[in-house]
Amino acid sequence: MEQVYERLLAAASLRSGDGAVRIVAEYEPAGGVGTPVFPPTVKLEATNAAGYLREPRWVGGEPTEVVLLDQRQSQANRCETALLGAVERGEVFVPHLVLVTDAEGVAVRVSSLEAPHRSRDAYFRDAVDAGGRKFDETEPGAALRLAGARDVGAYLRWVPSDLVFGVWDSHRKRRIQVKVPRAYSSEMVGVKPLDSVRGAGRVDPLNLPGETVQLTDDGGWVSLDGEKPAKGAKTAKSSALGHGMIPPSEGIGGVTVRSIQRSATVSMAQLASLRFGDVSPELEAAGRALVGALALLGDRLAFAAPVVRLRSGCDLVLVSERVEWVMRGRDGAAVTEPLEISSAADAVALFRVAVERAEAAGLVWPSEPFVVRPNDQLQKAIEKSFVLAGAGEAESE
Repeated sequence: MEQVYERLLAAASLRSGDGAVRIVAEYEPAGGVGTPVFPPTVKLEATNAAGYLREPRWVGGEPTEVVLLDQRQSQANRCETALLGAVERGEVFVPHLVLVTDAEGVAVRVSSLEAPHRSRDAYFRDAVDAGGRKFDETEPGAALRLAGARDVGAYLRWVPSDLVFGVWDSHRKRRIQVKVPRAYSSEMVGVKPLDSVRGAGRVDPLNLPGETVQLTDDGGWVSLDGEKPAKGAKTAKSSALGHGMIPPSEGIGGVTVRSIQRSATVSMAQLASLRFGDVSPELEAAGRALVGALALLGDRLAFAAPVVRLRSGCDLVLVSERVEWVMRGRDGAAVTEPLEISSAADAVALFRVAVERAEAAGLVWPSEPFVVRPNDQLQKAIEKSFVLAGAGEAESE
């Protein structure tokens, strides 16, 4: 790993011919080629109906339709979840923020590796530390707030994953907002998709009638027995409450594809653009290499396994994979060389070397996450979400 690190160290500051790390992988459905897989369902603007995202691309030198199976944002989230899992298992430590509280007897925990806007999320903006100080007045909060395009040193110290996956401080009103582009990018597509269909319905074993019922204040319901509901009363079809028959109807049933491809990159140009303020050249170079090693660690933790689950109905088996350096060849065309980082264990080893070298150059990392709790208004909002009727139903179905 020392040799790999030295090459990454030079590449991350554009002191070599390496321009990127590229990962190219091919998958097939767990059920075999030709088995339908389910892309994420979206509302299509053209038809205002549910469907899948498709677009034409060049594949093998030919214009080809592909369907997006997992977009860049989703792939980044998978890497962040994998990093958090490794931290919780004690395999590595990556500095991050954590908001903790409880609501209705349930422990609540949100980290910057899970929050939609990472360290710049409103969960942290509306938080306080153990002494009651606003997050933006704490050491990490103030440092992150004051960071600028030419000095993202606070991010390297407190939330380095933000430099890997990108961050935008859009919630805090400033004349100049911090916006760091992602250094790591990945997506998965299905090539030449063909639509599948499925019949959706519900069979009630007792064949309860699909009648209209009146809802009660305690969350229950009563039968109207043919009577009109009381004035102002709320009603619903019993089928909406989970009772009665629902006749089968045709619905979108995924797609079958010729092949499934994942393409990921770690951009050396983006790493080289990172500035950490008034630090030594050695620390600046080591900090960039550390961010690059963290990007590879997230990718390997999330995707080095023999199978990946994107969502229900989309379990994919890894068929082949290449991890490679991309560089400029003598004739000007891009050429590649293998990068020997195939497993999660390899990436962990590289990351540990990168941490040691950065600390030797002067980086000071905390030894545990920075923990905050919600302010009073956010706490009330969290508690309210736990007592509202129907909260969480979408996630549990």
